[in-house]
Amino acid sequence: MNAPSFSPTFRAELEQLFTWRRDVRHFRTDPLPDHILQHLLETACLAPSVGLSEPWRFVKVDSPTRRHAIRENFAHSNARELAGRGGDDAQRYASLKLAGLDDAPHHIAVFCETNPAQGRGLGRGTMPQTTTWSAVMAIHTFWLAATALGIGVGWVSILDPKEANRVLGVNPDWQFLAYLCVGYPQEPASSPELERRGWEQRNPARRQWIAR
Repeated sequence: MNAPSFSPTFRAELEQLFTWRRDVRHFRTDPLPDHILQHLLETACLAPSVGLSEPWRFVKVDSPTRRHAIRENFAHSNARELAGRGGDDAQRYASLKLAGLDDAPHHIAVFCETNPAQGRGLGRGTMPQTTTWSAVMAIHTFWLAATALGIGVGWVSILDPKEANRVLGVNPDWQFLAYLCVGYPQEPASSPELERRGWEQRNPARRQWIAR
């Protein structure tokens, strides 16, 4: 089978896709069609994984009770984070909208089965955390596929992982990685919101090779 040839136009559009992939916090409330969500899941599963282990586990959270519990988890975790900051930093942190939990029509939790039978341990003998990294690759693939369809994704990381595992009723041995808010963004943007609001700026030094 011949490999596809990617045109200059495609490569330029791919660069745009990377640029417009944003961590979205402001969502419209209208839901996505079921077939679109299924397409995103299937595309995410094209991600590379160590030993072809496919350790990711995507959980669609539809239960209002479980969503409310996650919202409470976030509120408590966010309050602890705010209490640990002081002065102007605390004020700036408090002004940020750090979750789309209230408006996003879809909530998706992502877990990693860290020691799956699939893959038979290949590539994990000295670096067992490669299953976690593989699952993160699936999250990123999901994110890019969503962006290509004009769909926003927000990664809510201010959560207690153990409590999230308990609330969602999954296998206790699964590693909680991400809680994703998914839906159409209110205002698409080509730059990070944290950059636009003065929280942090990109560092040009990160774009340079380190020679050894």
